[in-house]
Amino acid sequence: MSSLPEHLVVMGVSGTGKSTTALLLAERLGRPMIEGDDLHPAANVEAMRAGRALTDADRGPWLRAIRDAMSSAGGSTVVTCSSLRRSYRDILRTAEGRVRFVHLVVPPEELQRRLAARTGHFMPATLLASQLATLEPLAADEDGVDVPVAGPPDAIADEAMRLLDAADD
Repeated sequence: MSSLPEHLVVMGVSGTGKSTTALLLAERLGRPMIEGDDLHPAANVEAMRAGRALTDADRGPWLRAIRDAMSSAGGSTVVTCSSLRRSYRDILRTAEGRVRFVHLVVPPEELQRRLAARTGHFMPATLLASQLATLEPLAADEDGVDVPVAGPPDAIADEAMRLLDAADD
């Protein structure tokens, strides 16, 4: 068994349930949770509030901040981060320890419904199309699992744990 930390990055476009799933996984695994949205520079938050999609240049400092938070956590973590492109995941993978991805997969129609009903978040539903266009699903050589989002949050967390365990076998 490795003594290196393991970081689970719960990823996906806005509205997939990253924060809810990550919180459940963190509780079950006894790990601290890092909310990636909390590490966005103020300029990124303002851009998204204004309905402007972030560029790779916008995302770079944010992704490095998440990576650094994982490395400095002093152990294993559960993290939320959209991680839409492989190049973004490559930055996160440079954190100390093993970095695994839990990609929450939700049909676009359901995402639209969820975002239309969501209040109090800086990410407007109008940016969903740009996120879906940017999303690069996990490749076969990436350490992670795709988790279909169906059923209550506990069932999604259970399925994530089952798929992660199966991927390690």
